[in-house]
Amino acid sequence: MPNYHKLFTPQDSAIVFIDHQPQMTFGVSSIERASLINNVTLLAKVAKEFDVPAVLTAVETESFSGYIWPQLLDVFPGQQVVERTSMNSWDDAGFRKAIEATGRKNIIMTGLWTEVCVTWPTIEMLAAGYNIYVVEDCCGATSPAAQEAALSRMVQAGAVRLTTIPALLEWQRDWAKHEHYDNLMALLKQQGGAYGVGVEYAYTMVHHAPQSAKKPQIVPKKVQPATPQLITVRDGAR
Repeated sequence: MPNYHKLFTPQDSAIVFIDHQPQMTFGVSSIERASLINNVTLLAKVAKEFDVPAVLTAVETESFSGYIWPQLLDVFPGQQVVERTSMNSWDDAGFRKAIEATGRKNIIMTGLWTEVCVTWPTIEMLAAGYNIYVVEDCCGATSPAAQEAALSRMVQAGAVRLTTIPALLEWQRDWAKHEHYDNLMALLKQQGGAYGVGVEYAYTMVHHAPQSAKKPQIVPKKVQPATPQLITVRDGAR
């Protein structure tokens, strides 16, 4: 059984993106699809920032599923995508070779659909000695019930559930480490949702840093009303 008593690091983990393709996306109903795309691309950008090896794979691209989201491909320009016919990525020799080439045993798993193309390789990779961390808000299923059943099955097999923000923060771990800090904060402010809004607020309102907006908001200065003049009228004045 895999041992999860240690946190993963950029040096001992790799990330997998399975079938983030149009036809798969159309069938997702377990998560709002705009949020799904945002989460996946944010995690991909942070993985690249930390030099975490990434494996991209797609199924039946030109005959059925369509090309991987451009937002994801643009994070890894020119990277070889493992093309498959099998629903289970682990059945594909090219995928297994790509995973082995990372040299990592901690695998961050994302993909569509959760109940098939994420669950099946997860179960078999666990059996092969890998530690699998399923980023559930970077995955999508055909129904909420299918998502929950798939996650339960993977956890029963030994996988760990987590979400996007904790995953990327696990790579950073210590705010005193400055190598990736500025770029990570910039990505969070752009795509980190409510957390990113909080980061922007702290930077601008607490630390008085410039706004991130290309054209910052300009607040008009309030005009102070003139102080009224007091006129003293003496008794008998005419």
